[in-house]
Amino acid sequence: MKIGELAAETRTSVRLLRYYEEQGLLASHRLDSGHRRYDDSAPAVVRRIRALLDAGLPTRVIRDLLPCVRQDGTVAECQLETLQEHLRGLDDRISALAETRASLAGLISGTRRTHAPTPSQADVRGSRLV
Repeated sequence: MKIGELAAETRTSVRLLRYYEEQGLLASHRLDSGHRRYDDSAPAVVRRIRALLDAGLPTRVIRDLLPCVRQDGTVAECQLETLQEHLRGLDDRISALAETRASLAGLISGTRRTHAPTPSQADVRGSRLV
């Protein structure tokens, strides 16, 4: 299968397929003309790569995981610890973001209270002639 055919079948750009190849995630062989050819399993491999990227995994980890991904998309035990480690990392980042969000919400809330016009200020402004 040519790269354009693979791109169309997987709805992935040619540029992204080349990137996957550069990262060692996708294999092709070159014809004498220099064109890339992919075997029949390439669409499934691209779908697995996309699923792993959607799960937030970096390409360096995906490269190690791909041999352990089964046809049904589940990951064999050989990489379970790696996945659990990334899940813990996501949990840590979510917790840190929640704390950051709470701090920012507090700043906004405090700013609104400080800058809200008091009834006497609103009356003075409302009575001004412009």
